[in-house]
Order: sequence, then structure tokens, then C-alpha cells
Amino acid sequence: MNGFHRWLCQSGLWRRTLTRGLIPMALEGIDLGTELLEIGPGPGLSTDFLRQRVHSLTALEIDPALSASLRRRLAGTNVKVYEGDATQMPFEAGAFSAAVAFTMLHHMPSPALQDRLLAEVHGVLRPGGIFAGTDSKWSLQFQLIHWNDTMVVVDPATFGDRLRAAGFKDISIRENGRAFAFRARRP
Repeated sequence: MNGFHRWLCQSGLWRRTLTRGLIPMALEGIDLGTELLEIGPGPGLSTDFLRQRVHSLTALEIDPALSASLRRRLAGTNVKVYEGDATQMPFEAGAFSAAVAFTMLHHMPSPALQDRLLAEVHGVLRPGGIFAGTDSKWSLQFQLIHWNDTMVVVDPATFGDRLRAAGFKDISIRENGRAFAFRARRP
């Protein structure tokens, strides 16, 4: 992640974007249950919001520095932080009532790895579990923020088919400006 992108993801502006826009857009009307998995929390701005809404939150972050920082900062709370790859999750099948991913799927280096992540999420959800989140649509601003970063844009027009191929049902994709929200259920 380039320096500007890293700064932006820790900023008050991004916190407001998440908590006032993206997270409500994705989670409106959803019961997350008691055991939530957050994939790719980065510096944890979304984690701070989510942990107040569930009994137990597990955060899976691939970046060693970010996961260590989150682990220190959230020690003694209802959050467990794991360092790991979301395409090879270290969790038991059916461990979570819900899973979320906020603007992180485009950081996966290929569509094949994005699809592997979807399959992994399906596996760690309980029957009836919900997978929800958001991602950004392509724009010049989005491209500039990701200058010299991994950025594989997820097309909302085909994302529902990709969720279906991973085994999800009751799929909903909603576009809003520069972003889209998704939700799907494991049967």
C-alpha cells in the first residue's frame, strides 16, 4: 500500500465514510449474530464500529504490522486478531454467524484469489450465515489512490455470479455512487 493510501485508511475522513456510508449501506437490516469475522480490517476503523455490535469479533489481517498493531490496541476487548491469508483461513468450518469485508476485495491480486476468498468465507460460515460488505467501483480517483498498489477492481455486474459460484444464495448487489454493497447467505 502506498503512503497516501495507508494514511487515508487511517484518517477521520475514511472513518466517517465507513461508519456513515459504507457499513450502514452493507449491513442495513442484517442480524450479524454473535460470532462475526471481519476480513482485511487494515488499521481497524471498521473493527471499532463493528465490535460494539456483536458478542465476539474475529479480525483476519494479512499485513503483519497492521495485525500486530490491532492485536495490541484491542487486547482485552471482544476482538481476536489473527494474521493470515483470507484465501487459506485458519478457522474451523461453520465457525461464524456472519462475515464482512469492507473495501478490501480489490486488494486481492487476481480474480482467482478473490474467488478463493469467497469460497473460504462460504466454508467458515454456519448454515444461514451472512456474508456482506462493500467495495469500490473503478474511477480515476480510485486509480490514483492506488497508484503503485495492488488493485483488481471487482465488477458489481458479475459479482453476484461469482458469489453464486462459491455456493451463496439470496444474493443482493446494490450500487451507490463510487461503491457497491453486497450480501449473500450460505444455505
